[in-house]
Amino acid sequence: MGLMGAGLRTLFGGGAAGAVALGQTVGSVAEVFRANATRQMELGHDAYMSAHASHTAEFTHARQGWFDGFVNGLNRLPRPLLALGTLGLFVYAMADPEGFARRMRGLAEVPEPLWWLLGAVVAFYFGAREAHHLRSHKPVIVPSPSAAPEAAPTTANPALDDWRRPANDSGRDHHGP
Repeated sequence: MGLMGAGLRTLFGGGAAGAVALGQTVGSVAEVFRANATRQMELGHDAYMSAHASHTAEFTHARQGWFDGFVNGLNRLPRPLLALGTLGLFVYAMADPEGFARRMRGLAEVPEPLWWLLGAVVAFYFGAREAHHLRSHKPVIVPSPSAAPEAAPTTANPALDDWRRPANDSGRDHHGP
């Protein structure tokens, strides 16, 4: 046993240092076959933060020219137009039922892939607008409860006042029996 122990100590080092060296060796060999998941997460986070920082730097100083105002106005039109257009369809159906029926038959002839494309365009438009508003929203900073000034009690509480008072003259602690 002494010869085997000496050989293992020589090969892997002695004691706890040898166990650490063995663990590092096994970890290095394992990383050849499977990537280190923690390191991948760290690198992914670094890449995300880098992309986020460059995007933030790009849009730090917003331009407020006439064209930007015009485009922002156009971006605000689709939702009201869709809502008012839907209400307009109800009015049109009541005012001219035959014309409304003709146009609805025409819509029934639109091929299904075109409806899917329209749905994707509308979904991406509204999804992008929602994402924009979520990214540009500044969080409200709420003061922590410890920073808030302590409110004065509104009513007197004799039991609490007695508990806060120092121990009585008999030397007995007011917390015990």
